[in-house]
Amino acid sequence: RTEKRDALGRERSGALQMRSFRASVLALVGLLAASATASFVAVGGSGSPHLRGQEQDQQRQHRWRRSRSRGGRSGMPLAFMPLRAPGAGSARMGGSKGHGAAAAGLQQPRAARVTMQETDLYRALGVPRNAKDGDIKKAYRAAARKWHPDVNPSDDAKEKFQGINEAYQVLSNPELRQRYDQFGMAGIKGAAGGSGGPNMQDFDFGDIFESFFSGVPNAGTRARSSRPTQGDDLRFDLELDFKTALFGGEKKIRITQLEACTTCGGSGVAPGASVTTCSTCGGRGSVTQTVNTILGRMQQQSICPTCGGTGSVVEKYCGSCDGRGTTKRSKQLTVTIPPGVENGNRLRVRGEGDAGPKGGPSGDLYVFLSVARDPNFRREGMDLYSEVPVSYVDAILGTTLKVDTVDGNAVDVALPAGTQPGATLRLEGKGAPKLNNVNMRGSHFVKINVQIPKSLSSKERELVMQLRKL
Repeated sequence: RTEKRDALGRERSGALQMRSFRASVLALVGLLAASATASFVAVGGSGSPHLRGQEQDQQRQHRWRRSRSRGGRSGMPLAFMPLRAPGAGSARMGGSKGHGAAAAGLQQPRAARVTMQETDLYRALGVPRNAKDGDIKKAYRAAARKWHPDVNPSDDAKEKFQGINEAYQVLSNPELRQRYDQFGMAGIKGAAGGSGGPNMQDFDFGDIFESFFSGVPNAGTRARSSRPTQGDDLRFDLELDFKTALFGGEKKIRITQLEACTTCGGSGVAPGASVTTCSTCGGRGSVTQTVNTILGRMQQQSICPTCGGTGSVVEKYCGSCDGRGTTKRSKQLTVTIPPGVENGNRLRVRGEGDAGPKGGPSGDLYVFLSVARDPNFRREGMDLYSEVPVSYVDAILGTTLKVDTVDGNAVDVALPAGTQPGATLRLEGKGAPKLNNVNMRGSHFVKINVQIPKSLSSKERELVMQLRKL
């Protein structure tokens, strides 16, 4: 409780400092805006909206100067010291007598002596001055995604994000954009209090991002929802021999997975312990903080520090699983291999992945298959290939060959006379079966390798010579 009171005191102190800083900055902006507007706005009647805005600025400046002078000149920050030009007289801002008297009470600085470095709103969004509305909106979204404080952890992200929002609020409004193009920031500041300008006091930055980030400020809340979520999937690499991949079978594997805690049933709460709604966030899992800035009110969402985003407070966590709701164990499974699988195929075993947190469903187990090479057969889809050596005499005269198949038995194959080296014989229905259908099989192609002897006996040489003379 003491820590919460200290944190609340710090927040209130920060809010008071922010209000004081904002009031000082607004007074300075009004002073500079009035001096700049005086250089290009023609002197008119008291009914002019431009003149009314300037007179209001003068009254605010006069009140600010009078309140600051009560505490002495030494207490005024150097950055907010009134600018006085030597010999400068009072500037008449209105045509009526009453307004002229009010303006005469405040010495205006000479416009020629004041240098104003305004922010280029077009440069803030990275668009040219002749950019279309669609280009401005597209550039704003890209810049906002880049500099949003929830996405960008840099120190100047918040300041740049505020400048981007201010630039978009002006350039997306045709009337304000026209004023800015004609008069610069002075035209915008003078119209801020009128009916045509945006009310930056009530501007909520979170609404902008919820419209095209699909609720990014609340993403942390949903990610830590107290509802059960599915566990992770697991992967296991299994190597098969050649014939098991063709005709299928069963393989035993051992995996390590997370299973639901048997003590707490996966909830992570100790038996008999109570679970209450978090009083800090009201069960939402997030807290919202409103900060007053020079651009208006800004809302920031963060994960609740009390419940960690779950929305509930647990009296006591389970000691068996340390509140995680899952425990690790080793488990042996029997995986059924269907016939016709190939290298790179994947099998899915439902519900054999890691158990989900807070009693959530388990994920799945994916078994990735790799098939070992066979020294006698080569596979391409449903077809098999092998080679058979044949003597040159059998290739010339023809014979009956014994060909081994993947079924484990040899079949008789007639070799026609005059078979050429590299010829291929086809055995239909002796290839690999189709996936999950052992009755449909491909072909077995046998390549004939005619063997030519490197050396001959005297008798063989004599016979070959006789054949040559024929």
